[in-house]
Amino acid sequence: MQALDSQVDQLRHQRNNPSEAAGIKELVVQRVDVDGRLKDQRIVVDDLSLAQAKADADVEQVKTRRQRDRDRMDSGAIANPKDLERMQHELETLERRISTLEDEELEIMEQLEEAQSALDELTSALEDLDGRLGELTGARDEKVDALDAEIAKVSVGRDAIVADIPADLLGLYDKLRASKGGVAVGALRARQCGGCQLTLDANELGEIRDTPADRVIRHEECQRILVRTDESGL
Repeated sequence: MQALDSQVDQLRHQRNNPSEAAGIKELVVQRVDVDGRLKDQRIVVDDLSLAQAKADADVEQVKTRRQRDRDRMDSGAIANPKDLERMQHELETLERRISTLEDEELEIMEQLEEAQSALDELTSALEDLDGRLGELTGARDEKVDALDAEIAKVSVGRDAIVADIPADLLGLYDKLRASKGGVAVGALRARQCGGCQLTLDANELGEIRDTPADRVIRHEECQRILVRTDESGL
């Protein structure tokens, strides 16, 4: 039973500490960083998009006014020379205003293009991280499922053994397992305890030799249960 419990302990350790865990942790940290920068960049793009829309509207508004003034002059509705001169000056002012606004519009468009490019790169980076995370997580989950199945299989064999162990001995075994790092039983081989790896002295070996085979013996040094084998060296 100790061998089966040790096997289960090893399987559970593998289950709780899969080799993919470090990679997943690193990718999660990277994803948090990229996702944060992506959100910030999306705000930049949104703000620039609004600025471009406003710039477009400003240009169109001034162009509309310029066209209205041209139409009035072309229609002949303005006959007074002073009014015509004033209108001409206004058209020149509108032309300069349009030129300035279009320059500003172009600058915003360039900024937006750069910001959108950065956003696209971050979006692609996040998708790549998600893909790698998905692969690692899938591999981890597949491994965990296989280990769970193996643990269940080993546990069935353990249950069959437990049914034949006296309650008091099982209680001692469980208590030792809890206090001895999971190893309650050590096989006695070549006069050495398989639990603590210490060699037993001649007196203790003599006492074990004289103890009936159906009696539970324990190592005086580590207090683990000792199981005698053909290689005990008694």
